[in-house]
Amino acid sequence: MIKTIRVMLCPNNKQKTKLFACAGLARFAYNWALSYEKKNYESGNKFLSDCDLRKFFTVMKSEKEYQWLNDYSNNIPKQAVKDAVRAYQNFFKGIAKFPKLKSRRKSKPSFYADPCKIQFTETHIKLEKLTTSKKANKQKLNYIRLAEHNKIPIDAKYYNPRITFDGLNWWICVGIECGKSTEYPLNEGIGIDIGIKELAICSDKKIYKNINKTAKVRKLNKKKRRLQRRISKKYCKNKKGECYCKTRSIVKSEKKLLKITHRLTNIRHNYLHQTTSEIVSRKPKFIVMEDLNVKDMIKNKHLAKAVQEQCFYEFYRQIQYKCSWNNIEFITADRFYPSSKLCSCCGYVKKDLKLSERVYICPECHNVMDRDFQASVNLMRYKELSA
Repeated sequence: MIKTIRVMLCPNNKQKTKLFACAGLARFAYNWALSYEKKNYESGNKFLSDCDLRKFFTVMKSEKEYQWLNDYSNNIPKQAVKDAVRAYQNFFKGIAKFPKLKSRRKSKPSFYADPCKIQFTETHIKLEKLTTSKKANKQKLNYIRLAEHNKIPIDAKYYNPRITFDGLNWWICVGIECGKSTEYPLNEGIGIDIGIKELAICSDKKIYKNINKTAKVRKLNKKKRRLQRRISKKYCKNKKGECYCKTRSIVKSEKKLLKITHRLTNIRHNYLHQTTSEIVSRKPKFIVMEDLNVKDMIKNKHLAKAVQEQCFYEFYRQIQYKCSWNNIEFITADRFYPSSKLCSCCGYVKKDLKLSERVYICPECHNVMDRDFQASVNLMRYKELSA
């Protein structure tokens, strides 16, 4: 089993410059490979594999115009070419849309590091060829300080290390092979109904509140709105004809806005991790969740923002992989399963149940129950009812 660890890097100014240059090289190699494949296809030639493209790229490095490519690790463009070929193949397989060229402004700066040559210490990470000098004082440039110590094991096999920039900080993301758990939980299964009013209602009467309603998140959202309005006014003030002029003041304000946005995202994701870990720690036999049609839910202009802030997909993803780590069976209920309309006592289906009715009253057995709690109970019984 492979687990992914993500740790923030603390590079100095020289290292930051080198990291951006490595990301630029990866973007250049990706765009070159994609353009080459496109021209080759238009000429009516056969598909070129990543091995063929890498040979052409190596020949290109000997040219005077592209001598600068030799100052960086050859593993960065090698993997970028592989990624471009894979994206190109996925288009013809019908898995994805046609890949676009990476923009310097809009694309996320990232690059690959060779897992065999990358080295971790308790406090630092050593990257390959950040400096070409062999002097001891210059070689220190290859060692970048980690924000969290002892988080990544030193003697381990690493998979697909990627260094990325999120607009504020640099991060290292690496996969590590771990032993699979041999323990199989035997406690009663749990049904989870996720919603907007409360994040999650479990069939064992455990309720997890909506963090977006807390004072801390509301205060940050208010600060974000005010800053967005201020930036918008600055853009209008500095408009020259049809073009918007970006001043230093706007750049400074946009960086503040990015920090607040990241802060809000981190608070929400941290709360999701705490919630999902707490559910899994109860060691149920199985966990049942409904397959929600989030795409159509967002089309409702009154609910769109609330649905996006709840991060339903992230909750679903975290529960799924944490179940596989702990040998818990994860069941996805059918989208059209009437979890809210079905009476948990007599089995009557109330087809005319409205979204505004938060309490379920059964006309057959007169059962009165909270709508969301009843949905979680029905989801827990999904395995028995669908059998």
